[in-house]
This record gives sequence, structure tokens and C-alpha cells, in this order.
Amino acid sequence: MAIVVDADTHIIESAGMWDLLDKNTYPRRPLLVSIPEDTVYRTRNAFWLIDGQMFPRGAGKGGFSLSTPSAQVRQMARTDISVACREATDPEARIADMDRLGVDVQVLYPTLFLVYVTDDVCLERALCDAYNRWMGTMCERGRQRLRWTAVLPLRSIDASLEQMRRAKEQGAAGLMFRGVERDRMLDDPYFFPIYEAAEQLDLPICVHLGGGCPTWSNLFDLDRHGGFAGNTLLPVIAFHSLVMNRIPERFPRLRFGFIEAGASWVPFLLQKLRRTLGPEAQAWGPKLFREYRLYVACEADEDLPYLVRHIGADNLLIGSDYGHADPAVEAALVATMRARTEVAPEVIDNILGLNAKTFYGL
Repeated sequence: MAIVVDADTHIIESAGMWDLLDKNTYPRRPLLVSIPEDTVYRTRNAFWLIDGQMFPRGAGKGGFSLSTPSAQVRQMARTDISVACREATDPEARIADMDRLGVDVQVLYPTLFLVYVTDDVCLERALCDAYNRWMGTMCERGRQRLRWTAVLPLRSIDASLEQMRRAKEQGAAGLMFRGVERDRMLDDPYFFPIYEAAEQLDLPICVHLGGGCPTWSNLFDLDRHGGFAGNTLLPVIAFHSLVMNRIPERFPRLRFGFIEAGASWVPFLLQKLRRTLGPEAQAWGPKLFREYRLYVACEADEDLPYLVRHIGADNLLIGSDYGHADPAVEAALVATMRARTEVAPEVIDNILGLNAKTFYGL
């Protein structure tokens, strides 16, 4: 049977990760803080304290719900996945769980870094360095079955380039971006040195759902609006800005992926781009994804024939969101996808693993 690559799983950051901070930054390390359950945060009652700010921000405008830290009451009550598997402090236990689920390879994304953490360049650099070093060491123990995407201190291009080179040496499979990075769209020439280096290193740009733009996120109340506008929409915006400005043409070997935002938005954006760009865009569909090396992670309950018609069978990925506990999780991903009969079995094989193998360069 074809390889199964879970293209979107997560690690819950553990306190041990911050022990890797350099001695100058260590006093500013994220601190685990817990509060009573009878507040507006309810069972989201544990946080990372970073330079006086709480992460996650579990209520109100600009709020976001994250599965980190594991000490939250709502996370400690989970019975689906052990803390050791969620935090990947025991890679062998996580691999055993993958065997149970029928997964050959997991690609791991962060949890804390899905949101914008700091404007402080020095602190961001140190946090990213600690995360990447911890992940590189952990995945070395994962026997090539645990692969990871590096996080970059994007306030500094030089520091990002340094992290990229080191991450590649440690076996990283991609570079994580949010759909908007603070006040910059992903078509901004500011990022071109990173794209050029990523192309040379054969590391794809992985645009993951997340709150990378505080100004935008602060418009929405977590309890009233959830994470849809502040998080899910940003990869969709990134797709539009990258294609509209033909950024893939500037970097003809670079791959872009759009992760955990579903895929049903693609036909809508293609129609908008056709109206904006005119005749040259009329043939866009699978041809665009093939020529621009664009990959989109769909969800297990989406209309696969519809998506294949617009995206093609070679550019769809899928991930289970393993490690998290939210509506995006597909606990029985492989079984659910194997039960789909609307498309040919070879298309399911592509979506379940072969396309991700190509995208991540595994």
C-alpha cells in the first residue's frame, strides 16, 4: 500500500524546550502560569507568560485558543492522546500511536508559534532557535518517521537565513509561515531573500493557519467569533496575494503549501482571480497548481471530486491535526479517507501521502 504522510500534525511545547535558550535570554524564558477555573478563562487556565503577556489569550477580543500548555485543565482531561505523545517527549510512544492510526510519517508544526508572540527581535530569535534545536534533536530520534517544519524569526532576515540553514542540516521538511506576518503580506519583497534561500535548500514554504497579524486578530472576540476570521482566513489571503503577484514565477523551484484552512475556498479564489487578471487566467485550475507548485491541504469531509476538478489529483494533501483538540481534528484520518469512493483509489493514495512526500521533499 502507498505511503501515508500525515501532512499536518502538532507538537505541544513543553517546558523543557525553553531550557535550550541561551544564557542571556534564559531569564526571559516562557514561564508556566496557572490560575483558578472560576474566571472568564474557565478551563483554559494555564498560560505561557512571555514578557508580561499571556499565551494563549483565552477570552475577549484578540483571543485565541491553543492546546498549549498541557497544564490547562481542558488539556489534562483529554484521553485521546497522552501528554508524552502530544509533547513528543517520548518519540517512540508517538510512533506507536502512528502505527495504531496507520500513518507512516508525521509532519509536525508548532502550537505556540501559530500566533504572533513578540515584536522583540532578540527574544523572537532566541525562542525560534530553542524550538528548532529541540525539534531537530527530537526528530533525530524519530527514525525518519517524525519530520518537522522550522519556525523563523522573521523580524530579522539574517537570523532567519541562519535558522533555515541549520534547520536543513537537522532534517527540517519545511518552513512555517502564517498567512500574514505582522504587517507584511507574503508577496512583500522583504521575504524574497528567504524564498530564494528556501528554493536553494529545497525547503517548501508552509503557510499554516494562525494568528500572525495582531491588528487583524484584535477585531474579533474569541467567544463570539471563534478562530475563523483571525486565523483560518489568513492562508486564503496569502494564496491570493502570492498568485495575484505571480510570486511563484520569481522562484521557479519553490513549493508553497496552504495548511489547515481546508480547500473549498480554492474555486472561489480562482473565479475572483480570473475576473481580475483576465484572459491569461481563464485556463487556471489544475494547470495553475502544477505550474506554480501550489499544494493545498483538504479536510476529510470535503467534496473531493469538486476539489480534484479545480486543483488536480497531484496537489492535494491532508492532515489530521494530531495533537490538537479542535474541530479540525480527524482522529481516524486514514480509515475515513480509505472509505471514500467518489474518487479513484489512486487519487486517495495521492492525497494521503504521495503528494505530501513530493511537497515536503521526503
